[in-house]
Amino acid sequence: MSSTASGKNGTWRNWGGNVSARPARQVAPASVEELAAAVRRAREDGLKVKAVGTGHSFTSIAATDGVLIRPHLLTGIRTIDRAAMTVTAEAGTPLKRLNAALAREGLSLTNMGDIMEQTVSGATSTGTHGTGRASASIAAQIKGLELVTADGSVLTCSEKENPEVFAAARIGLGALGVVTAITFAVEPLFLLTAREEPMPFERVLAEFDQLWAENEHFEFYWFPHTGNTNTKRNNRSAGPEQPVGRLAGWFEDEFLSNGVFQVAQWVGRAAPATVPAIARVSSRALSARTYTDIPYKVFTSPRRVRFVEMEYAVPRAALVPALRELKAMVDRSGLRIGFPVEVRTAPADDITLSTASGRDSAYIAVHMFRGAPYQAYFTAAERIFTAHEGRPHWGKVHTRDAGYFSRVYPRFGEFTALRDRLDPDQLFQNNYLRRVLGA
Repeated sequence: MSSTASGKNGTWRNWGGNVSARPARQVAPASVEELAAAVRRAREDGLKVKAVGTGHSFTSIAATDGVLIRPHLLTGIRTIDRAAMTVTAEAGTPLKRLNAALAREGLSLTNMGDIMEQTVSGATSTGTHGTGRASASIAAQIKGLELVTADGSVLTCSEKENPEVFAAARIGLGALGVVTAITFAVEPLFLLTAREEPMPFERVLAEFDQLWAENEHFEFYWFPHTGNTNTKRNNRSAGPEQPVGRLAGWFEDEFLSNGVFQVAQWVGRAAPATVPAIARVSSRALSARTYTDIPYKVFTSPRRVRFVEMEYAVPRAALVPALRELKAMVDRSGLRIGFPVEVRTAPADDITLSTASGRDSAYIAVHMFRGAPYQAYFTAAERIFTAHEGRPHWGKVHTRDAGYFSRVYPRFGEFTALRDRLDPDQLFQNNYLRRVLGA
């Protein structure tokens, strides 16, 4: 087992730069047995345990001053079961590696988020999702889980084996144990046709129900200080495959969406008065395009400009009024918002602490450039989202606590009771979990 460190003097920092921790030690187990031994040793030493992926959460969900488990040696596909159409991956496998490996096997996940830098365990444990009319989050595609619990034992769960653990552990927040492997449902590789085009903000809101109903995957970005959005519709296609050309892809996805956008954020941070003008230019920078490719090349895109993010799931019926309130707040506030607001949807699922648990949901994500002051914007946005019984993404900035979650999650008590049974001494506790789950 090797020790790892991140940053100076063993300090760990997340991708967004807003969370850091100084664990007593960091370990990178090369097997489930080594991980279980690390958990038992931490327990003997009186140290808390947290596992961390690639640090793409903006909350302190993985921060600890105890033992930090780094799973990057627990990686790769364990098994492919073509009869059951499942794939079991080690917990530390990056989604980009999983997606590429599945494609080589002629397989794919049904739906995925818009980045693929996270590990499979980190993405699912925090409720990472994409957008979909009928297809839900990555965690909703889980068919089985393996995790090391607080006593160092290895527990497996599925709909048939330890079903009460399975119901919760698919989005377990790191509170139930350290996930070591995940079994996903997969399907034969398919093609998606993406149609991206600008659309006025008011038109999107007026036609939202129709756009949602007519497309398997619909999302849009609204640019604050403007009446403009960019929309994206992804639908299954019989082909032929017509990917974005290499030069066009580089120009729009790298040069404009990352390079020029990065410069624009630097300018906006240095001179906030320029932000509205920059937003008007940015909102018109990308032209309409249509392309057809395999799923992960359509669902995901490179995100090289670093930011801090808050995202809330509101009931889908509340999306339009919530967005109108958000726009009105920005227009009257004097805030200068250089990042677009991202809007996606998900169907109801049966995962205990999923943001879509038991209700069809719409997601509203607000962002600020890394290093820019975000508190005033996020506080005002959060006030709007919570008025609509919003549920914050577990890995993104929010200020809610266990009292709030007990009101917006009907099965909240089920989760905390299971946590108390599997981890009675709260070995996997940290300050974040203490706030969101209660002592």
